[in-house]
Amino acid sequence: MASAAKDLRYRSEYSVNGSLARDLDWEIRERQLRHAGELPRQNTVAQPQPKRRTAQKVKTETKVQLRERQEVSYAAIAGFALVLGLAVMVLMSHIQLTSLSNETVKLKNELSQLQTENVSLTTQYERMFDLTTVKAAAEKAGMSKPSNSQICYVDLSGGDTAVVYQQEEPSVLGKAMASVHHGFYAVVEYFD
Repeated sequence: MASAAKDLRYRSEYSVNGSLARDLDWEIRERQLRHAGELPRQNTVAQPQPKRRTAQKVKTETKVQLRERQEVSYAAIAGFALVLGLAVMVLMSHIQLTSLSNETVKLKNELSQLQTENVSLTTQYERMFDLTTVKAAAEKAGMSKPSNSQICYVDLSGGDTAVVYQQEEPSVLGKAMASVHHGFYAVVEYFD
């Protein structure tokens, strides 16, 4: 134990080991050397003494501290209303986005069904207008090529003529009414 104390005396915070590197655990080792061979100490917690009951009852009154009423500023109310309005708008736009994506999925499914139906109808159409099939059906129905007596030619050697009627230009009031009418229907169509 004396040698441990002797080593501790020459050891300081600024002392250097042989390699000039700081030894961070030297204090823990020194404490272990000092207390080597001792029994570990037990931490004893003082037990609180039980209160003695007295014959008199002490009446204690608790004083309640109240905060002063704070006024709510109009800016805070307006800010809260604005945030609430924006939250509702975000929620509504999310609902619209969800419904539009739902419609898109339905339309894509319908498009794929229509494309498969188009392929099958195109093959039926090509089979219907196969020249050998048409010729066979015509002969079966009793049809034959027309003879020269059945053919009539139309002479179109004269020039073409056409009559163009000019419309009257609408008045300024008529143009304004047409513009309002068109704008009203564009707004209605947008919201539908």
